[in-house]
Amino acid sequence: MIITRTPLRISFFGGGTDFPEFFKEEGGAVVSAAINRYSYQIVSEFPSSLFDYAIRISYSRGELVKSTHEIQHPVFRACLQKCGLERDVEIHVATDLPAFTGLGSSSSFTVGLLHALHAFKGDRVLPSHLAQEAVQIERGGLGECVGFQDQYAAAYGGFNLIEFPTKENPKVSHISITLQNLEKLQKNLLLVFTKIKRKAVEIEKSKLPAMKSQKAILKRIRDMALESVGLFEDKSPLDLSALAQLLEEAWSLKKSLSTLVSNPEIDEYYERARKEGALAGKILGAGGGGFLMLLAPPERHAAIADAFPGHHSTHVELGAHGSEVIFDGRVIKTGTAS
Repeated sequence: MIITRTPLRISFFGGGTDFPEFFKEEGGAVVSAAINRYSYQIVSEFPSSLFDYAIRISYSRGELVKSTHEIQHPVFRACLQKCGLERDVEIHVATDLPAFTGLGSSSSFTVGLLHALHAFKGDRVLPSHLAQEAVQIERGGLGECVGFQDQYAAAYGGFNLIEFPTKENPKVSHISITLQNLEKLQKNLLLVFTKIKRKAVEIEKSKLPAMKSQKAILKRIRDMALESVGLFEDKSPLDLSALAQLLEEAWSLKKSLSTLVSNPEIDEYYERARKEGALAGKILGAGGGGFLMLLAPPERHAAIADAFPGHHSTHVELGAHGSEVIFDGRVIKTGTAS
């Protein structure tokens, strides 16, 4: 049995510039952090000779099939075929937070599943390889309209600047934030679930037609990501006012990319949080719903949470490890019996 643990992520700045439709001409940059919320993939041998099917898969539903071609879930089908596994395998999935909430769960799932399947075969793979394979499956194999940041965030983990050059492979650079400033940032972040689930693919697709006409906006969004690195890496105490100003501008620019990014309900949630003391914030991911990330003094968090009765609110730790094998049942440990 193999178990992998792959982090979800929050993206601070640069979202939208990780799409090849933009970065292949202008170059892109994203600042994101893996968080201590995860997708888990469990892969084990399946004795198909005892059953009338060869593959067993369990997620929000179950599938019992004789070949990969019969699998209805497109990501399971694509990942198994990519890894050359056609039978005698059983897969289970679990996650700390639900899908379609702006935390990059779809790519975490893909990266984690690929990692588990490679480990099941005995292959060791680099984070760059996992990210590239996930992009190939999501973008190429399944034809989904997604950016590239989530796959790299899931595979590498950490708190990073991810750059997307026009011609070279993406570059992942660790942000050298002091421990004191990292703790300060974490204490001032609060995530509130809007209760609105949405498919990011449809929202991102709505942004594509305007990418050429909105190059100036996307360039500013990219430059804000680069600008924020200096803010995060400053050795003096983290300037929350400057960070709030950047986040406020980022949210305004993000909304201008598509009418689907926000709606009256989300706008009202944002203003409600501001009235309770939030300095700034944004909807995570593509927009349209999911989690609202708020920058707010810790002493205002309880009041903000109370302003959203029935809504899940949570704190997260930043810089979680990238996708990793946390259990390999095939490893036999030897010792002296007593």
